[in-house]
Amino acid sequence: MPKDYKTMWSGLDMNLTAHEGLLGVLTDAYKNIYLSQRNRPEGMKYFDFVISEVHGLRIEEILEAKKEKRKVIGTFCVYVPEELILAVDGVDIGLCAGAEVGTDEAEKYIPRNTCALIKAFMGFKLAGLCPYIQTTDLIVGETTCDGKKKAYEIFNELTGGKVYVMEVPNKKDADGLLLWRNEVKRFAKKLEELSNKKINLEKLKEASQIVKEKRRALQRLSLLRAFDPSPVSGLDALLINQVSFYDDPVRFTEKLTELCDELDERVKKGTGVTEKGSKRILISGSPMAIPNWKLHAIIEGCKASVVGEESCVGERNFMASLDDGFSSVEEGIQKIADRYMNIHCACFTPNEERMKDIGDMTRRLKAGGVIHYAIQFCTPYMMEAYKAKKVVDIMKVPFLRIETDYSMEDMGQLKTRIEAFLEMMGDGVHE
Repeated sequence: MPKDYKTMWSGLDMNLTAHEGLLGVLTDAYKNIYLSQRNRPEGMKYFDFVISEVHGLRIEEILEAKKEKRKVIGTFCVYVPEELILAVDGVDIGLCAGAEVGTDEAEKYIPRNTCALIKAFMGFKLAGLCPYIQTTDLIVGETTCDGKKKAYEIFNELTGGKVYVMEVPNKKDADGLLLWRNEVKRFAKKLEELSNKKINLEKLKEASQIVKEKRRALQRLSLLRAFDPSPVSGLDALLINQVSFYDDPVRFTEKLTELCDELDERVKKGTGVTEKGSKRILISGSPMAIPNWKLHAIIEGCKASVVGEESCVGERNFMASLDDGFSSVEEGIQKIADRYMNIHCACFTPNEERMKDIGDMTRRLKAGGVIHYAIQFCTPYMMEAYKAKKVVDIMKVPFLRIETDYSMEDMGQLKTRIEAFLEMMGDGVHE
């Protein structure tokens, strides 16, 4: 019998009736999209379990951590340094939501033509459906887009003053780097004040190693997806990347390493989730938070394979490595800040680094086509589709631009467009 978490959820002031309905819908969607896949690796059973307990066992673990006086830090962006949170024994939890929930309530506070991601995190809070938000001691926002930074002002009121905002510069020049280093220093001080713990060199080294190992495991998964046939589906790889934002980092790394060992064996045997020579797609653009599986499901439902994500929920999160050869806390914080400046978000201008990433990933993952995905009203990524297409056109790789939200209303239209795109791609593997 599944464990009954209703008492725990009630204690977190959640809407139990609406929450039960949401879990029912998500369970059905997961069965239809994920559990219906054939030839999945055995190692995916752990990640299936994580999803089955997404609002259960993991929330219990977080509440136990709070009893131990550990602080829970909710984050919305890959620019928030996880190393610093772990260095004060904090728990880092990703809060972005990828479902159309609480929209009517959210639109009482924000415009209708706001991107789905912002509506979702506002909606989950207003509808009483997110236990993660309820457990946080601090919620960290960032200025990566105008919509988010203004929404955080409202979200701060809705959460009783929990929101702390880090300023991400618009340019990656010397002044921008100086601004960002100071922001990271201020964030470290905020964490020390919140936790009543001083960041020391030993804890910062330990935390940096934990995060480094997690990134290495994700990098290994990405490299394995370059093989033809791919040993793991794009859907499963997306799920793993989504889980990385809220699972215990040490346990996550251990389980992902076990899965990658299994995938290594699959590669040696030539075992894949699709036939060798199947169409291979790179998705580039906006992040895809749980349970935003729509685009991957459509593509792989058309017998193609998603082999990579140039996205925050993808390589943008883990590709930059940290120089952990520091000998003082001050040096460590600066190196951490510099590492995060090597994340190539569409918020920067100019932004040639992201364009290079798209080209590099297309070649390395042998993608035969690139789909540029933008959440509707996500202006930075919608605007950068133009430059992304120029990069891909030079490589003579087919390019498709898609703008959508979290609803299922355009599924048929998207399927028709993607089927036509796959048809005109030609051979699946791009050398």
